[in-house]
This record gives sequence, C-alpha cells and structure tokens, in this order.
Amino acid sequence: MQEEPRTPVEEEAVLDEITVTAQKRVENIQEVPIAISTLDTEQLDQITVGNQDVRALSARVPSLILESSFGRAFPRFYIRGLGNTDFDLNASQPVSMVYDDVVLENPILKGMPIWDMERVEVLRGPQGTLFGRNTPAGVVKFESKRPTQEFDSYVRASLGTYTTGDVQAAIGGGLTETLSARASVLWQTRDDWVDNGFTGENDALGGYDTTALRLQFLWEPTEQFSTLLNIHAWDVDGTARLFRGNMIEPGTNKPVAGFEPDTVFFDGLNSQDIEAQGASLTFDYLFDGATLTSITSFETLEMYSRG
Repeated sequence: MQEEPRTPVEEEAVLDEITVTAQKRVENIQEVPIAISTLDTEQLDQITVGNQDVRALSARVPSLILESSFGRAFPRFYIRGLGNTDFDLNASQPVSMVYDDVVLENPILKGMPIWDMERVEVLRGPQGTLFGRNTPAGVVKFESKRPTQEFDSYVRASLGTYTTGDVQAAIGGGLTETLSARASVLWQTRDDWVDNGFTGENDALGGYDTTALRLQFLWEPTEQFSTLLNIHAWDVDGTARLFRGNMIEPGTNKPVAGFEPDTVFFDGLNSQDIEAQGASLTFDYLFDGATLTSITSFETLEMYSRG
C-alpha cells in the first residue's frame, strides 16, 4: 500500500508586535484604545533622508499636517484639521509635542531636530487625561534611542542639490555592568541658492547650517531602579522664511506668470539664529504592578529671526 505524500505544513503569518507608550507605559498597539499611528526607525530614516526638519512628518501620518511661517523654526501642528494658525510666540497650540517624555510647549522648542529616533507616535483626539493642557486635538510623541548594554553604532550621510548635506552618527553601549551610554550627532547644511534681485546679490538667501548633539547615560544598579540623564543642544544659523507676495494666481494653485523660485526682491535684512540647550533626569522605580517615575527637565533657548 502506497502512502500518500505529505503536504508541508503551512507557516502561519505572524505580525511583528508594535509597542507604544501612548498611555505612559509600554503596551502592544493593538491593546491601546486610542486612535494612534506610529513610525519606527526605518520609516523615519526614509522620511528625513532629504535633509528635512520635523515638517517632514507632514502628510506622512493620517490626519497630521505641519507648517511654519519661520522657516526651520516654530512648526505648527494640525491633527484632524485642528490647530492654531497664529504665529505669535505666545500662542498656545491644541496639539502638544512630547520629546523624550518632556512637554515642549514653547513653539520654538517644537522645532528641535529629530534624529536617532526609536519611534514617533501620533495620538489623535483629546489627550488631556494623561498629557494635560493644550492637547484637545492630540499629541505628537517622540522617543529617541536610549542607551543599552549592547554595542551599537552607525553613520549616515547624503548629499544633494545646492550642496545640501546631511550627516547623522551615533554610538552606544555598556560602560560597566550597570552603566550604559549613547552619543548621537546631527549636521545639516545647504548653500544659499536664492538671488536677491533688489540688491543684485547672487546666492544671497535660502541656506542654513543645523547642528545637534545628544548625550545619554543610563544607570541600572538593580532590576527595580534606573536613572537616565539626557543632555542635548542644537543650533540653527541661516535664512528665515522667504515671504513672496502675490505669487499665486487668484482662484488657482498655479504661480503667476514670470515667477522664479530662485529670485526674490528684498530691501530688508533676513537671517535666523537659534541656540538651545537642555537636560532631563528621569528616575524609574518598579514596584509590584506599578512604576514610579520622576522627570525633571530644563530647557533654554535664544532666537533671532527676521524675514
């Protein structure tokens, strides 16, 4: 009697588990009762490869739009069409930005560069219960890569038109059995490429130089207790927003006849300079079934922007 050939057992398709901290604890995204979207490291690298700032997330996540009237500073967030078009520096926004568990409510701080990130979470809808005021439209939550005991490093560079350069690098690992560290740097640049027809100066505007540094130390003396120190700084030096009046034909999305993107006619100064430094100290103590967390942070920033 001939035996029937055995058919190979089909492997079951298994989805990778996506963890988020939308409720201030690590959970499977399928178990979080919030309208939430997340971007991981690989997705963020693809989105920001063109030397983009935080506005690169605009329209890359459902219901999320970002814009700015200040160039590479002061991004305005909109979720589900809810936002604040006011460009006053004291205007509150209905979308809050949380960077490494610290609320950055100052509109200039919201322009902090994003690099060496673990993930970005976009929480849609009111989030006041867990994240407090200025969150009726939602929260955009950034999580940078934390130090681990495993050695990790990378360097990424790109070069484009107008000498647009982007260099990112990070290195991290264990220093002792209980102490680990991670250092990450960012450098972005673009040459001036816009002529000023009023002064007759060529390649006078449109460039910038952005640098950023983050240094983290994670101390884990026991399984229950850990301390994370995050020191960071960033600097922007370049051109502010280039405002162009009457450049769109009324009732259309088309530029007016004769519009040249690489030429403006300005009779005033235009420059932008931002210097920011900050630090945060986080303590975590794990009890049976609960974690006690203490976060202390300090941010300082100086800005000059004239367009």
